[in-house]
Amino acid sequence: MTTTTEPPAPEADSQARTTRVGDSIFSGLATAAGLLIMLALAGVAIFLILEGAPAITASGESLYGEDNIVVYVWPLLFGTLLAAILAMIIAGPLAIGIALVISHYAPRRVAVYLGYLIDLLAAVPSVVYGLWGRVVLAPAVLPAYVWLGDHLGWLPFFAPPVTHGRTILTASIVLAVMALPIITAICREVFQQTPRMHEEAALALGATRWEMVRMTVFPYSRSGVISAMMLGLGRALGETMAVAMVLSAGGFVTINLIGTDQPSTIAANIALNFGNASGSKINTLIFSGLVLFVVSFAVNFAGRWIASRGEVKA
Repeated sequence: MTTTTEPPAPEADSQARTTRVGDSIFSGLATAAGLLIMLALAGVAIFLILEGAPAITASGESLYGEDNIVVYVWPLLFGTLLAAILAMIIAGPLAIGIALVISHYAPRRVAVYLGYLIDLLAAVPSVVYGLWGRVVLAPAVLPAYVWLGDHLGWLPFFAPPVTHGRTILTASIVLAVMALPIITAICREVFQQTPRMHEEAALALGATRWEMVRMTVFPYSRSGVISAMMLGLGRALGETMAVAMVLSAGGFVTINLIGTDQPSTIAANIALNFGNASGSKINTLIFSGLVLFVVSFAVNFAGRWIASRGEVKA
């Protein structure tokens, strides 16, 4: 007995061809967009390298009075890393806690509105955060800084004199608020992807809600949380206007978080000096931008790499 296969209907064959054409167009557009982004990134890198290279051999007035480019850039890089790390120390635990409340503790109706509220923080312009930090936050924290200087001044972090609230610690608090939506959003999505069966199994064995979170949610989402922190760190590293408006910097290398002499950051230094720069000073500022570009790229690349490792293991 022989069986015959009926040819596909003309409508189905036409739909399949249309789908294949649509897939090809979408694939081409996506590839072109990816290549365009890579070209733009490469163009920025080439520009920074070519324009910043003359600063390597510069000295004196071209480097704002410094002997070499390392002496000029190092205090700025130190201030950039210090402010960003302090921001992550403040924002990290808070963002993880908020993400846990939204994903596992709060009632659904409350969690939805809380998530919207946190996400709205990302829509606030950085200049608004800068105004808030300079006008509201800095005067508000000054009494606390004075207390720290009086009672914990023996620690190098809180050494007096304390004369104002526009310090690296205040700038870090502003950066923490700005990085909070990014870290919270990523952690929330990662926490919600924890297998429901694992959570129910832990609860069925008698675990409390916190024990369930500690034994199932945190191990499953460890790489996602780390990558969220790295992306938030990248956000804090590149912030310009908020830090420039809040920080009263002098270009010092110090771990004193509330004292009069404060370090500056690369982005804030460029924003404050580029308008008045000319000649070789522009090359110096561009070279410092190149340093920030490399650091930010390395941080974001590390975050993506950690996230991809977690996806492969999962």
